[in-house]
Amino acid sequence: MEENKPEILGYNEILGYLAQEIGNRYWFPMYKYISENPELIKTFTGFILNHETIIVYLGKHHIAIEYTGEERVEKLREKGTTHFICNDYTLGEKDFCDEIIGFKYDGTAGTFKLPLPPFSEDLILPSNKGFDKLAELKWNFEAQDGLLGFNSNGFMIPKGQFSRIINGLFFDADENGLKTRHIKWIDFIPVSYDDSLEGYDSYSIDFGFYNEKMIQHDAHYIYPLPNQEDYKYSKLPQLNRFIELTGNSETSEPEITKFLEMDENKFILTMGFLGKEIYGQVKCEWQSEDRDPIIPDFFVERPNGYSDIVEFKLPDLKRNSIVGKSNRETFSAEISSYISQTRNYRTYFEDPNNRKWVEEKYHIKVIIQKGYS
Repeated sequence: MEENKPEILGYNEILGYLAQEIGNRYWFPMYKYISENPELIKTFTGFILNHETIIVYLGKHHIAIEYTGEERVEKLREKGTTHFICNDYTLGEKDFCDEIIGFKYDGTAGTFKLPLPPFSEDLILPSNKGFDKLAELKWNFEAQDGLLGFNSNGFMIPKGQFSRIINGLFFDADENGLKTRHIKWIDFIPVSYDDSLEGYDSYSIDFGFYNEKMIQHDAHYIYPLPNQEDYKYSKLPQLNRFIELTGNSETSEPEITKFLEMDENKFILTMGFLGKEIYGQVKCEWQSEDRDPIIPDFFVERPNGYSDIVEFKLPDLKRNSIVGKSNRETFSAEISSYISQTRNYRTYFEDPNNRKWVEEKYHIKVIIQKGYS
C-alpha cells in the first residue's frame, strides 16, 4: 500500500489482501517447492497448504495468522475452499495475546509477561487456576514433552518481531471446569498501525519474513507429533487430551465420542474395557419392527468375539438424580431416560433377526446374558 495513496479496505478486502500477499510470498512458492520434492509430502506440516480454517487476528502491533487442519496429508490439495475468520482487536484496550488465547492470566509476579522468541515449540502455559485444575484432574505433566511455565502472566510478542508458536497448550479454569486452548500453528506478523487518521486506520505490514529461506525451512520442518512407538510419548499425551475434554462440564457427549473413536485414541476404550476393537456410532436398524434405529456410542469387542455396548453420559446432571418425597423416592426423568435407553438396546438385541443383521452388516456379535434385566 502506498503511503500517499491509501487503499480503504473492509474486512473481506483485508482477508483477500492478506491471502493474496501471503499466497504469492509463501503458500504458492511452498506448493511449488514441495511438488518438486514429492518426498516431503508425507512429512511436511499438512495444514500449511491443505488449510481447514485460517483465523486472522488484527492487532495494533501484529497481525496473527492461525492454521487448523490435519498435521499429515497424503497429497497436496489442488483445489478446495478455505474457511477464513477475522477478529479485530485494534479498537479494544485488552491484551492482544490474551484475546487470542481466550482468557486472562492470573500470575502473581507483577505485570511481567514472557516475551516470546521468534520460534516457540511445545509451549505449555497454564494460568494458576488452570495449573491447579490440571493437578486436580491428574493431568500427567511428565508425559508432555515441552516447556512448562508456572505462575504466568501470559506472554507478549516484542514490537517489530516476527514470532511463531507451534503446538502450544494453554489452560485456565472456571466454574465449568478446565479451559483448554490448543494452538497448532500461529504466525505473528509485525505491523505499523496508525488510528489517528480521519475516517480510516492505516496498516503497514511487513511480509519480508516470508522468504525463500523460510519456505525451505517450513517444507522440511516435521510437526511435533508423539512417537507412536514410544508408549509414554504417544499414549499418555492422548490421555491428557481426554482429561482436557472431560474436565470441562460444557464438553458435549458427541465431542467425547468423536474423540474416542479416532484411531489414535481407540486404545483408551480397549484398555479400559479389556477389549480388542471398538466400533463407534453404528446405526442398528430394526428388522422385525418399524422403529427408529438405535445408535449406541460404542461397541467394545471382547477377546471372545462378543461385544459390550458402552454409552457415555456426562457426570453433571441438570437436576437431582433422586426425586420425590420421603419413602416415595424415584429416579429423576433424566436418569429414567438413560435406563430406558439401555432397555431399548436390550430389546433390540433380544430379537435374533436384529442380532443376525448386525453381525452380517458390521461383523459385530452381541449376546444378551440370561438373568440380567
